[in-house]
Amino acid sequence: MRYLQKFTAVFLAMVVATNVLSAPPTYQIPKHVIKEATELRERALRDDTAWHLLSGLTTEVGPRLAGSPKDTEAVQWAVNCLKKLAFDKVWLEEVRFPKWTRGKETARLMAPFQQPLHVTALGFSGSTGEQGITAEVVHFRTLADLQAVPDGALKGKIAFISHRMERHRDGHGYGPAVAARSQGPAVALKKGAVALLIRSIGTDSNRLPHTGMTRWKPGQPTIPAAALSNPDADLLVRVFKYERPVRLHLTLTPKIDQVAVSHNVIAQINGTERPDKIIIIGGHLDSWDLGTGAVDDGAGVAITTAAAHLIGSSGKRPKRSVRVVLFANEEMGLWGARSYAERNRGSLKNHVIGGESDFGAGPIYALRTRVNPKARGFFAQVMPVLRPLGIELGDNEGSGGPDMYPLRSQGMPVFDLEQDGTDYFDWHHTANDTLDKIDPRNIRQNTAAYAALVWILANTEVSFR
Repeated sequence: MRYLQKFTAVFLAMVVATNVLSAPPTYQIPKHVIKEATELRERALRDDTAWHLLSGLTTEVGPRLAGSPKDTEAVQWAVNCLKKLAFDKVWLEEVRFPKWTRGKETARLMAPFQQPLHVTALGFSGSTGEQGITAEVVHFRTLADLQAVPDGALKGKIAFISHRMERHRDGHGYGPAVAARSQGPAVALKKGAVALLIRSIGTDSNRLPHTGMTRWKPGQPTIPAAALSNPDADLLVRVFKYERPVRLHLTLTPKIDQVAVSHNVIAQINGTERPDKIIIIGGHLDSWDLGTGAVDDGAGVAITTAAAHLIGSSGKRPKRSVRVVLFANEEMGLWGARSYAERNRGSLKNHVIGGESDFGAGPIYALRTRVNPKARGFFAQVMPVLRPLGIELGDNEGSGGPDMYPLRSQGMPVFDLEQDGTDYFDWHHTANDTLDKIDPRNIRQNTAAYAALVWILANTEVSFR
């Protein structure tokens, strides 16, 4: 027994020793890298490159609906700007997708009272034809309520969903609300409706409706689908309280062409030691056509481009390459992101980590990640550089941003620099998405965070997979 105890003790000691020896050593970010990142942070807080880029994009180009002439202008504008900044190379990747054009959009309450309503067609909405349609409206509080009625029960009628989006700093009220927009039209079609109206997916009380994409299965018939401004949705809800039939006239004349062509615009600062290893950041260049695309996503384009420019013009070179991608047609289904992931499938193992700025330009308050848990200690070392900006370390459940989804699904680690989105959905996808909604101080703070973090990521040996 004593021998067995001694043998067990020796064996356990060997196991512990083996584990200690095989465990990866704790990586320490070099002090000079932290110092350089701090210097970049301070420089960015005094730099207005991002603001000038955003002002230029929204003034010289404006709304950039994917596949439109303005989208083509935006691509050329981006190429011209990037070539003037501190990048080693700039190139384009072609992206093809169905082209949707808005057309006319009007609505009028006909009974029991008459007055105009403010609406906007949803992306990939079907058409009513030039004459429009007049039909009885049936009210559903939620998408689930619409799903619960029998198929065909709404034959000849217009379905209306009044679900109200909740306001939160991190925007988590969007997910529960947006299903009414993305899934609602297909559900309404199944129930026999001739059209769908939804309360806008937004948190404002302006009489400006929020557009956004709908989803249909390939080859599926479509019906007209539109969003009411939130005050008009409230009006319609009040009208239903009179318990009298509600009728509405709706005209939507969008059209879908077979194919359009745009481009991902890509710029890179080549690494000195591992140029094949890529830190990828960016935003999406397209926007909806109602505003000038400042909040969504001109700000993200400007922030990430300016951050990389500050790195490239710092007088020091990163060890890993820093790549900025301005993605095509995010709004209508991540077409640019999916094309990029497919085109670069063979090199995705060399995409070290990525993050997108696509939530406006509110101040960043947290760094979230989705990396190998063993790499989390690395980010704790980054925080002394970010904490003076008001940024704390968040959890390891980050998304990376919409255009990073196709890359993340193939195993690429991601990070999020979480922005305060308390008022983001007041402007999102509306005519109110304009430059005046951006605070120059906040866009500088965003740029400083991206520049400092990306510099550290590009000058270490850590794998985050």
